Amino acid sequence: MTTSRNRRRERELANEVPPGWTGTLPEYLVYRALLQAGKVPGVDFIFQSDVSGGRLELGGLVVDFLFAQPPDLAISVAGVFFHYEQGASIQRHDQIARVQLGNMGYQLITIDDDAALRDASFYVREALQYRDHSRAARGL
Repeated sequence: MTTSRNRRRERELANEVPPGWTGTLPEYLVYRALLQAGKVPGVDFIFQSDVSGGRLELGGLVVDFLFAQPPDLAISVAGVFFHYEQGASIQRHDQIARVQLGNMGYQLITIDDDAALRDASFYVREALQYRDHSRAARGL
């Protein structure tokens, strides 16, 4: 349940997003936490990377963070509303993406958007150690 305190915190965090940022607020918080962890965009990772043709190709997908260092890591930021509360077809799509990336040699770690809003730095540190605390990993 979203409280007025949580909404106020989200508004404060939203003020930190730079002009021109094309992702969501939780994606920005993960991006910023990656920078704080010493990761370099375009060198260590790519934000919003098209895989297998991206959204334009059947079977393609867009990965929020695809890594070159480490070379087998991908991170997805999952909105609780969209990824968990919109039914089985979205969850199936996410499972297929996890398998597809696994077949390409990547381990997909999911960071739920509410977790990123709470403490992106913690969840990014955990993701960089291949630890997934998401609802998807817990089977929820």
